[in-house]
Amino acid sequence: LVPQFADHSATRMYKALVWGHPTALHGVIDAPIGRSRRDPLKMAVVADGRDSRTEYEVVARYVSPVDCALLECSLETGRTHQIRVHLSSIGHPLIGDPWYGQRRPTLGMERPFLHAARLEFDHPNGEGRVAFSSQLAADLQQMLSGLEPIDVESLGD
Repeated sequence: LVPQFADHSATRMYKALVWGHPTALHGVIDAPIGRSRRDPLKMAVVADGRDSRTEYEVVARYVSPVDCALLECSLETGRTHQIRVHLSSIGHPLIGDPWYGQRRPTLGMERPFLHAARLEFDHPNGEGRVAFSSQLAADLQQMLSGLEPIDVESLGD
C-alpha cells in the first residue's frame, strides 16, 4: 500500500468540525509543513517545510451555539497533523483541538473533532478498487446533534 500513498492513488477523506465559516465552499490549502520553531513538539506551516496539500469542501454550516462548519477533507500528502495544521493556518481550527485550536474553548469535546471517514485503494492482489467507510463516533454525532444548521447553498461562494 505504501506506493499507492506515495503516488496519491490511494484516497483518504476525513470529516472535521471547524471554528467559523470558511468563505469558500471548496478550497485547497497548499502550504509546506514542518516542525514549529516555537514549539518543537508541534508542526506548523513553515517556508522550508515539506510540500503539503489539503482539499476541503464545506458540507454543513452551523450558527448555534457557535459559528462552525463541517468539512470533508481529502489529503494529497500525508504529513503529521496535516489537517489540523492546515485548517488552523487559515483561521479555522478544529473544535476540541488543544494543540492547534488557537486557545479556543473545546465545547466539551475531549479530542479534536476529526474523523477518518473513507479510505480507498487498489487491492494489492489486483482484485480491483477497495473502499472502507466508517460512521462518526458517538461523541462526534452528539456534538453535531446539538448544533443548529444553516443552508450551505444559500451562502454561495
